[in-house]
Amino acid sequence: MNKYLKQLIELSEIDKSIDGFGPRVESIKKALNVALEKDNGIKKEIESFEDEIKEAKLKRSKNELHLAELSEKLKELTKKAAIVKTAREAKALQLEEEIAKEQSDFANEEIERLGKFIDSRDLIIEEAKEKLEASSKEVEEIRADIADELAAIEKEKEEVYNHKQNLVSKIDQKILTFYEKIKKWAGNTTVVPVRKQACYGCFMRINDKVYSAVIKEEDIVTCPHCGRILYKEKQQENEE
Repeated sequence: MNKYLKQLIELSEIDKSIDGFGPRVESIKKALNVALEKDNGIKKEIESFEDEIKEAKLKRSKNELHLAELSEKLKELTKKAAIVKTAREAKALQLEEEIAKEQSDFANEEIERLGKFIDSRDLIIEEAKEKLEASSKEVEEIRADIADELAAIEKEKEEVYNHKQNLVSKIDQKILTFYEKIKKWAGNTTVVPVRKQACYGCFMRINDKVYSAVIKEEDIVTCPHCGRILYKEKQQENEE
């Protein structure tokens, strides 16, 4: 086999391994991501309930202030009623007093309703915090479980990168540039085998002349259809 072709096949396999690290890490982290999503969801629920409580307390404060103002108003109306001189004035004061009482009743009802709402939300928050505590514990347990796996992958990744650097240092620069140029668009299918006289990058059948050159392995041969670098697998050659 051509020396450079052999190097490029090896380099292609290394690049495939490097490309595979990401999906492997994501697969391991999948359970952690699910747990984190659940954890964040509970936190957002708690924040939402806390915002509702703040809004309810603000409304209750406004009603309490209004109630105090109405109480003062009713006192003033009582004083005025004691010195009223005409029936018309008495009737006007009575109407104003009735409206103030209705508003007071409504304010009291709102204060009571908002108080019950705040209490119910406080209870929900307490329950949510218990769920959050359990969820956070689960996150930490999963982190601990996958730590060794991720460390092993990092070690493997470092070894693969070192192997690649060592190999790249031995490859002719022109050959390496040629490989990288194809890799820009072909990704980890830059170097592909020929099976049943077809390129396993684009799956197009190659002609006899190109196929013969691939089998000889004397030169670097590219697919006439897609431009990928081709090689003949030994196993396939024995089968055919």
